[in-house]
Amino acid sequence: MRTRRHKVPRSSLLSLAPPEVRPGEALGDYALRSLRDVIRTGRLWPGEHLRESDIAKWLRISRTPVRQAFHSLVADGLLTSGPWNGAMVAELDQNQLVELYAVREVLEGAAASLAAKHASDPEIQQMLEIVASEREASTEPSRLVLINSELHETIYAAAHNRYLMQSLRTVTDALGLLRHSTFVLPGSVEQASQEHIRIVDAIRARNSERAEGLARKHVSNALALRLKLTRTARSASEFLEAAPIGVSSP
Repeated sequence: MRTRRHKVPRSSLLSLAPPEVRPGEALGDYALRSLRDVIRTGRLWPGEHLRESDIAKWLRISRTPVRQAFHSLVADGLLTSGPWNGAMVAELDQNQLVELYAVREVLEGAAASLAAKHASDPEIQQMLEIVASEREASTEPSRLVLINSELHETIYAAAHNRYLMQSLRTVTDALGLLRHSTFVLPGSVEQASQEHIRIVDAIRARNSERAEGLARKHVSNALALRLKLTRTARSASEFLEAAPIGVSSP
């Protein structure tokens, strides 16, 4: 993965309140979970330089569990190591982006198919409510990113398959390496909303084949938008700064 330095403070996380340690959670797991979350939610930029000492200070733990977390994230492709002291948040090139979306298309199709078979009535009702809230927030890109994430996560959970969920989490983590949401592109909000409605309708109808096809097409369209955003990033820079990707944005 390519990396480049951005003019951001090395200690940018120090202004954030650290997550709580869960009961019985090992410090290495705590550090790994905390770093995964800030990468996945876009609070760390691709190319940002992380130092063990800064992360240890932020989490109020020693450097040893932070070092363990760094090694795990490097192995997962979310960080890159080098001759400097610490690591950098990885950055996807176009080939890796296409590969990521190819896997995402398969997994999201499977999730929608299984959700059509296994989703409970309350889970389907939750999807319908999220889709309705998406329409209400059509002019609020930052809120839309969160709603989009909530809908996808609800569909994943409704599939009721722990192994599929683990694979989707890996993809979601990698999506955090994409800095901006495609919702800045004209027409993208309306397109995503209509696609979400059709996917949820297919799940509600218990049509697993249609749900899978629609979910796969949704991801394929999202890739086309993502590549378009990459091509136009320079000319659209004034808009991009206002719309970070957040989690699981198209």
